[in-house]
Amino acid sequence: MTEYFQPQEDTPGAAIEAIGEDLAMFDDWMDRYEFIIELGRKLPAYPAEWQNEAHRVQGCQSQVWLAAHEDGGKLYFTGASDAAIVSGLVALVLRVYSGRTRQEILATPAQFLRDLGLIGALSTNRGNGVAAMVERIQGMARAAA
Repeated sequence: MTEYFQPQEDTPGAAIEAIGEDLAMFDDWMDRYEFIIELGRKLPAYPAEWQNEAHRVQGCQSQVWLAAHEDGGKLYFTGASDAAIVSGLVALVLRVYSGRTRQEILATPAQFLRDLGLIGALSTNRGNGVAAMVERIQGMARAAA
């Protein structure tokens, strides 16, 4: 059975706040990148058979795959990337969105990525890619409704 990302915090807002606190522990972006890469290494294993076009996130420079599963009115996500830093970004996005109701997902715009300084610290292509991940998750939430 596929393992989906389980939320650590009770709400998307609490997850965003916790991510901000985690990132604030580091003085520079190189240390933050290492932290983000480490998060990606801790993602649940993503099934190889799901690394296909149906699960691929369009708009990402790297290969990124996402899948969703509904349980008890909440959507749980799993994801992977072929790039270490992007796997970490997948982990951050899943921390905010996985295990949430459709309403919570749709009420949490990608603005937090900019507010946390992630968009500004990433290359334009990576920034666009992480925004595309959020778009895909919100699209899945809309489609599941």
